[in-house]
Amino acid sequence: MGRLRYSVPNGFTALSLLLGLGSVVTSQVGDLEFAAWLIVWCGLLDTMDGLAARLLKATSDFGAEFDSMADLVSFGVAPAILVFNAGLQLAGVELDSGQFWVLLVACGVFVLAGAMRLARFNLGTHSPGHGWFLGVPITAAGGGLLSSMVLVLIYHQDVAEVLPLHRYLPIVMFMLAILMVSRLRFPKAVIRKSKIINAFQFVNIALIFYCGIFRVYPEYLFSIGVFVLIAGIIAGRITRDQEEQQ
Repeated sequence: MGRLRYSVPNGFTALSLLLGLGSVVTSQVGDLEFAAWLIVWCGLLDTMDGLAARLLKATSDFGAEFDSMADLVSFGVAPAILVFNAGLQLAGVELDSGQFWVLLVACGVFVLAGAMRLARFNLGTHSPGHGWFLGVPITAAGGGLLSSMVLVLIYHQDVAEVLPLHRYLPIVMFMLAILMVSRLRFPKAVIRKSKIINAFQFVNIALIFYCGIFRVYPEYLFSIGVFVLIAGIIAGRITRDQEEQQ
């Protein structure tokens, strides 16, 4: 029974990895909408795997390494392939053009930065303390922002058609890559002293699960992703300055 409980969080991790692989295949065959939702589901499973590990007291070195491998596929490789194909299908990027190579390099840099971010997290060096990440996590960058961004572009093609996506997509990938390997403090979703913040976290996690399970309102997923990214970076900066002044 002792070993069996470890199979629950590892099972969520394994399913997340397989769905990430499914997203890659689905992107390649042209179904970008379903590929993006698969990445969203990977994010839900990542939340479940962490919660299960804590509730069952089933954390382990193997689980941590396995989780990182799954995260690289589900939130690194899969979103990069999704955005690359979105560039071809939605932005009209032509093969072997200059735009094609810029987008390809941007997607490669994103995956590389994600791998470096995960390796640094596993080493635990220069940790900013309990409740904080060092750099934006790959789950937020690839799972929260990129998948929902592509969904919004698919659901609102009239908007996508007027945007210079061949420029914006590489910029977004480069920007997120820099944020992942940066030394910015970024908040974790943990219980905090403020009841308002805790309520905000609980309500939004519940809404994210609702949107993901029923495949609705990607606009909300993208909006909350952008808000958390900006607010998290600002909060990390403010709290670090306050600690340095003490």
